[in-house]
Amino acid sequence: MSQRYSRGSSRADMVPEIAAAVGFVSSLLRTRGCVSEHQLQVFSAALQEALTEHYKHHWFPEKPFKGSGYRCIRINHKMDPIISKAASQIGLSLQQLYQLLPRELTLWVDPYEVSYRIGEDGSICVLYEAAAATPVSSYGMLTCKNQMMMGRTSPSKNYMMTVSS
Repeated sequence: MSQRYSRGSSRADMVPEIAAAVGFVSSLLRTRGCVSEHQLQVFSAALQEALTEHYKHHWFPEKPFKGSGYRCIRINHKMDPIISKAASQIGLSLQQLYQLLPRELTLWVDPYEVSYRIGEDGSICVLYEAAAATPVSSYGMLTCKNQMMMGRTSPSKNYMMTVSS
């Protein structure tokens, strides 16, 4: 019986969410054409391992918004250290990463949903969405993503984007 709980949970708990996040970042690198397929495979494996380890004690399927800020991957005048560490495995420097990835990127990796925004005023797009085993109430919860949306002057548009690897 597979359960999605944070304490004593198996590494498989967050596999689809991490796979969506890794696939998305890898596809951003792939579109620039400067990274070989072998390098992308090494980068993807390193990023998947780093995110799994980083989220290990911060994954709460019963309260998906808990830890959202900790799990948020951010590039905003500063490269996210997890991405730069994985990129170093394939010899990419910080300068090269800044050339290959968007200047402003926010990637939210939460239980049951992975979404992103490019630019400070960009729309939030959903990469992965799954139904929770039990309904999750977000009433009164101020998540990292909700805080970002509060400052908007126009309504956001949600888009579904699929990423294949």
